[in-house]
Amino acid sequence: MCGIVGVAAGSPVNQVLYDGLLVLQHRGQDAAGIVTAQGSGFHMHKGGGMVRDVFRTRNMRALPGNLGIGHCRYPTAGSAFATAEAQPFYVNSPFGIVLAHNGNLTNTAQLTRELFRQDLRHVNTNSDSEVLLNVLAHELQEAATNYRLDPATIFKAVSGVHRRCRGAYAVVAMIAGYGLLAFRDPYGIRPLVFGRADTPQGPEYLVASESVALDTLGFQLVRDVEPGEAIFIAEEGGFYSQQCAPSASLNPCIFEFVYLARPDSVIDGISVYETRLRMGESLADKISRQHANLDIDVVIPIPDSSRPAAMQLANRLGIAYREGFIKNRYIGRTFIMPGQSIRRKSVRQKLNAIGMEFRGKNVLLVDDSIVRGTTSREIVQMARESGARRVFFASAAPPVRYPNVYGIDMPTRDELIANGRSDEEIAREIGCDALVYQDLEALIADVRSVNPDVTSFEDSCFSGRYITGDVTQEYLAGVEASRRDAEAREAAEGRQLDLNLEVVD
Repeated sequence: MCGIVGVAAGSPVNQVLYDGLLVLQHRGQDAAGIVTAQGSGFHMHKGGGMVRDVFRTRNMRALPGNLGIGHCRYPTAGSAFATAEAQPFYVNSPFGIVLAHNGNLTNTAQLTRELFRQDLRHVNTNSDSEVLLNVLAHELQEAATNYRLDPATIFKAVSGVHRRCRGAYAVVAMIAGYGLLAFRDPYGIRPLVFGRADTPQGPEYLVASESVALDTLGFQLVRDVEPGEAIFIAEEGGFYSQQCAPSASLNPCIFEFVYLARPDSVIDGISVYETRLRMGESLADKISRQHANLDIDVVIPIPDSSRPAAMQLANRLGIAYREGFIKNRYIGRTFIMPGQSIRRKSVRQKLNAIGMEFRGKNVLLVDDSIVRGTTSREIVQMARESGARRVFFASAAPPVRYPNVYGIDMPTRDELIANGRSDEEIAREIGCDALVYQDLEALIADVRSVNPDVTSFEDSCFSGRYITGDVTQEYLAGVEASRRDAEAREAAEGRQLDLNLEVVD
């Protein structure tokens, strides 16, 4: 997952883009970038790290213009540490185009070959976002007459992108001298919303991954970008939209509601916070039905994503709710940190236990999900070290048994603790006395209950069903082989001291 934002305004947008990326920082902490447009030229600054670290005052001053896009990244394709893969990406032929992308293409290898052999375009990195940019550039070239663009021509090019690209993609892009473009894949897997603010200079528009960016920046939510739809805000201010896919259907990623999105966001008409409350109710009902023998003294959440579910669970069961862990807010989200060794090291730096809440008690720990089990194992051990008599563990999500290939960093089956294991075996692996998982049917019902108009979800990491229909076992094996190679390189780099001296016996 990544965070994307695009702004078309009547005044400079650099500060709005920066503030928008800060609000979306939870979606990616590996790299950040902003591009603004002034006349027919672009101004770009990007780099590795958190938004606040990438942009200094001098960088902001060098980003003039009333049109711009921004991106905060965590890697789902390419290298976790390659600053060259920070977004947005840029091409200058046949038009100046910059693009930022949230999601993951599943036919990147095929597209790369086509771009080189048929479209005569060279891709310089391992990022699927650069591939997507070059596909868009080629389709614009094919659709344009005498190298001139209008909204109809741009929408025709987006239709070409939908025809060629597979997987998940929510995109913001700018075309030099023309305006701001945003579009969403025909399955609507990754979220994208837009809002409007009426100002003395005229209407201003903001496109973002989550509605919380609109709320905090003073824009009124208009609606979600529909699956397969494109919107275009012309440089002079006109707003245009069109459905660009022949058969589109809404299948939002259900993991957005479990973990990825901020609780104060609304995605496809569904309040993230409300879904998490309902997840807690369903989990409480399951405990009452199937685990009534558990003698629970206190319910403790693993901050932050699990708090709403844990509070509602405790309330429904009539059990005390307590905060047992204090979070260091200067440590990133461990799930999205590249590399298993980094995740393992960061858990105890990120959380510290309050001993009095554990000592002598039977504790039910509630987390949003269990992916690799590394964090869960460390947290259970921390609870025991703090004096807990018994430690139970509940997950607001079902077992994550399958890879996700649509923009979430969990592509290797070997890394998933639930893959090939029963609940009892997982409990032994993470060291808890009992383990309770949410049921997938209950999770889907919880999310649907907030907006019954959404009837289908992308839930492949729980079900193994891949909505795009093109994910084969051979594809998964190739993704996993590539990931193992990347982790081997990371491990080799990890044997270096800070002074870049090799460790010797």
